[in-house]
Amino acid sequence: MMVQGLRLAVGAQVVLRGAVADGQGGIAQRGATGRVAAVTADGRYVVRLVDGREAIARRDQFSLRTAYQDEAIGLVRPDGDRLVREHTIYAAVVGSRAFGLDTDQSDTDTRGVYVAPTEAYWSLVKPPAHVDGPEPEWFSWEVERFCELALKSNPNLLEVLYSPLVVQQTPLGEELVGLRRSFLSQLAYQTYSGYVLSQFKKLETDFRRDGAPKWKHVMHLIRLLIAARGLLLEANVVVDAGRYRERLLQIRRGELPWDEVERWRLRLHGELDDALRHTLLPATPDVARVDDWLRSVRSRNLTR
Repeated sequence: MMVQGLRLAVGAQVVLRGAVADGQGGIAQRGATGRVAAVTADGRYVVRLVDGREAIARRDQFSLRTAYQDEAIGLVRPDGDRLVREHTIYAAVVGSRAFGLDTDQSDTDTRGVYVAPTEAYWSLVKPPAHVDGPEPEWFSWEVERFCELALKSNPNLLEVLYSPLVVQQTPLGEELVGLRRSFLSQLAYQTYSGYVLSQFKKLETDFRRDGAPKWKHVMHLIRLLIAARGLLLEANVVVDAGRYRERLLQIRRGELPWDEVERWRLRLHGELDDALRHTLLPATPDVARVDDWLRSVRSRNLTR
């Protein structure tokens, strides 16, 4: 099924759904492949074909390359929005509002977990591993993908399980939350460090481009280091910034000198290394327990 109303970016690979006139007096045939080169003032797309010709087409005259063959043989992808609406087992607010670092301009970011019907996996077309929507700022994972990423100590997913702002929870959701310590392990040292590195790269880009950092990025880098240290030392994910809130907000407002922030950052890196040496976390998560639970979820979601 073609998605209507989706604005495509320049560079997107597309396939013509029918014959379209090219810019040289010829015809580009159905199935011709190319890339979006530009968008016209009236909302049509300039498609540059593989042979160098260009055709101007409406959005309903072509498909994304990844969807074209599915459409041609009649494979219909499951409705992700419907899966989220009807099969969510757990959802919570994350981000600045969960951290206690929100401002009047902060979005309300919600992340959830849904369980696709087991029979859906017997089809040629599998349920989506994640869905962006159906509401703005709402993103969900299918339970299997969620468990896989959480077992790897992905900070974003662990914060979903430990968020203090739960907005939806079914009995299966309660079981998932009851398993959350099974996801924790020393892998967190590597994954949180990786996310810190990602934030630091953003800071370097800011300095090169603007001569100063985006202070929101700085705040989140420090917050990640604090969270990682606490996770390793306490074997617990504390999402709310707590006693660090005011100082972190000072960073966000650009009120702390960079030298002071940098000293704090380097000290936290040292404390994170020390925390790993004294951590109570196991080396690896309890994969077997999580896998047993997932199998039971699949069994219980068979249509009786």
